[in-house]
Amino acid sequence: MNESLSGRLYLEMDPELWAFLERHVDSFAKVDLLHFFHDHPHSVNTVEAIARATGRNQETLRRELEDLTASGLLERMQMGEVTVYALVASEEVRERLHRFVRASEDHRFRIRLIYYLVRGRDE
Repeated sequence: MNESLSGRLYLEMDPELWAFLERHVDSFAKVDLLHFFHDHPHSVNTVEAIARATGRNQETLRRELEDLTASGLLERMQMGEVTVYALVASEEVRERLHRFVRASEDHRFRIRLIYYLVRGRDE
C-alpha cells in the first residue's frame, strides 16, 4: 500500500492532537501564537504587543488572531477603541493547548508538525 507521508503521520499521531492541528494550526505564526498564549494564559493584549513579544509582523498576526478567534481558541474584546485578544477561559481548550505545547517539546512531533505545515495539508 502506498500511503502518503501525511497519512502515515496521522496514523502515528494522537488523534486528539491531529484534530487540534487540523482545526487550529495551519501556519508557523499560529504555532508561535499558541505558544505565546500558553505561556501567558491570562494575557489580554493588542496585536502590537503580541507582535513585539513574538517577533512577528502585525498584519500577519492580525489575520491569524482572527482565525484563532473564529476557531474558538481566542476571544477578541474591545477596550474603548483598542482591540485586544485573550485565551478563552474554557479549561477544556486550555488543556488541549497545553497538550499541543507539551507535544511540541518532542523532536519527533516537531518534525511531523513542520511537515504538516509545509506539505501535509496539500496531500
